[in-house]
Amino acid sequence: MLALPYQVAAVATALVAVGFTKLFVWLGERNRELITAHPTWIFITAPVTFLLAWWLVRRFAPLAGDSGVPQVIAASEVADDQEKHDGSWRFLNVRIIIVRIGATMALAAGGASIGREGPILQIAGSIYRVVHRLLPPFWPKVSRRIMLVTGGAAGLSAAFNTPLGGIVFAMEELTRTHIGKFRTAVLSSVIISGMTAQWLLGPYLLLGYPKLERVGPSFMYTLLAISAVAAAAGVLSGKAVLVLDKIRRALRSPLAQGGFVLLCALVFAQAVHTFGLMALGSGENLLDHYLFSQDPVPSLRDVAGRLIGSIVSAGSSAGGILFGPALSSGAAIGGLFGHWFGVDRGQLNILVLGGMCAFLTGITRSPFTSAIIILEMTDRHSAILQLMYAAMIASLIASALDAKPFYERMRDRLIASVPGGRRSTGAVDRS
Repeated sequence: MLALPYQVAAVATALVAVGFTKLFVWLGERNRELITAHPTWIFITAPVTFLLAWWLVRRFAPLAGDSGVPQVIAASEVADDQEKHDGSWRFLNVRIIIVRIGATMALAAGGASIGREGPILQIAGSIYRVVHRLLPPFWPKVSRRIMLVTGGAAGLSAAFNTPLGGIVFAMEELTRTHIGKFRTAVLSSVIISGMTAQWLLGPYLLLGYPKLERVGPSFMYTLLAISAVAAAAGVLSGKAVLVLDKIRRALRSPLAQGGFVLLCALVFAQAVHTFGLMALGSGENLLDHYLFSQDPVPSLRDVAGRLIGSIVSAGSSAGGILFGPALSSGAAIGGLFGHWFGVDRGQLNILVLGGMCAFLTGITRSPFTSAIIILEMTDRHSAILQLMYAAMIASLIASALDAKPFYERMRDRLIASVPGGRRSTGAVDRS
């Protein structure tokens, strides 16, 4: 009986995540077709959709902007089982679900360089919180904080079909305490959410089965260089988004903020026009091209397009830079270095995966989550040592460049921004 709320929320999360994903992908494909046929239309679609997404967030739910992951982290830290002290509802509620879906789909229709995973995590957290709030008084006590952490894990599992990644994400990113306190809740939610998604979509792998080749010890030096560069790029991208976020928030009038969002949209449109269609969307087309094309030709244009596009898209406040944009940016860096070094086709794929892992680690500072997610997305267990190595190097480089991860800075800003914002006395320790 105690597990029933988790199971109901897990099924609901999977159903919403599948529908969200299908609509997100469909809108992105329609935008790509439009811009392929009429390249200059990006200067119309981007401004209109960026402004629409910004208006929806500002008008109806200001905390439905940005990535979505910091909101889940913040909610889990201010959650309190005493209703009068609980502040998690500000970050996770029904209105958040509706506005987050509307704003994300608007940006997807405009081709913005955002991912769907961060929004799905916030939506999943909101679903779990709503289920918790609907529990009748006679129901056995269920911890609100554990519900929210579990929601984040279930959301990631449903979004990526990566159940192990969801569990590790809950331990490494949402909380740093021992999972023994809530392992049954997390495991059951991840399993049910993942199985529901698989029942609807089939046992798919997001990145298929890329071909890999055996590598020697000397190859690890190449991977080290790529991991260091990708990690640094991840840290600097996060810093750039924080700067844009600070500038936007400093503009007090709606007209000034709207003008800033419009400027971000025009910079994004120019990036697409200058660097090519690889800058569009979450970057899944780039991943597919780099990992499965017979003779891909990675270029500096792809790197520039992915980095600039994702930074200004996230800087507009209605989108995020997690997972999809991070993975594609890292893939572009890994592919470019592999092309420069002239490695074999199967070795190029290892460098692409290593770049993905390193860039994501640079953003999240969660190396185990990064390595396991990519492992589950590709089913390439032969590359686990290379992925762990890339994540380790990236974690060291990122920590040297910035002691505090991007999402912790965003979390602190969110908690400080709400009236009476404070961490619960029982908040999860992340030290």
